[in-house]
Amino acid sequence: MEWPDGKVRCSWANPKNERYIRYHDEIWGVPVHDDQKLFEMLILECFQAGLSWECVLNKQEAFQRAFDGFDLEQVCAYGEEKLEEIRQDPGIIRNRLKIRAAVANAKVFRAIQQEYGSFSDYLWNWTDGQVVHEVGESCSPLSDAISRDLKRRGMKFVGTTIVYAYLQAVGVVCSHEEGCFLAGTEGNRPSG
Repeated sequence: MEWPDGKVRCSWANPKNERYIRYHDEIWGVPVHDDQKLFEMLILECFQAGLSWECVLNKQEAFQRAFDGFDLEQVCAYGEEKLEEIRQDPGIIRNRLKIRAAVANAKVFRAIQQEYGSFSDYLWNWTDGQVVHEVGESCSPLSDAISRDLKRRGMKFVGTTIVYAYLQAVGVVCSHEEGCFLAGTEGNRPSG
């Protein structure tokens, strides 16, 4: 595919969506160690279940607004009134089960932080802090194991495919395709 800037990208990147291109170029596959960002990406990935990531990405600002900037403590404290307010927001994916799961998952996320010191320490412990390089997969033994553990802890919408997409998004798994201008560079980019 010909890209106007001459850079070759992964085949999934939509050249007609500037937001998606920026996501591919600047976010996807960059190792993340910041719990705030890890929480946001986890909630967004859970909303992706059964949908395209592009659909969720296009609604990211609305999700940030609806979920109070993904402030973990606020999300953990949501009651029925706030859940209904979120469900009425036309800017997000208004799936009642996913909205409820976001709150339940926030509480599990916080419990993991308390157990491990940070969610980042929990997540990166699975790979001894190393980036895993895999291309062309939608799940793996790693995503299977993390999915099982998160479900055991009470998280919802964290099947192995969603967990694998999450691992790719936060740079635990590097999946830039051969020929992509970012293939092989993720471990060298700054984490955030």
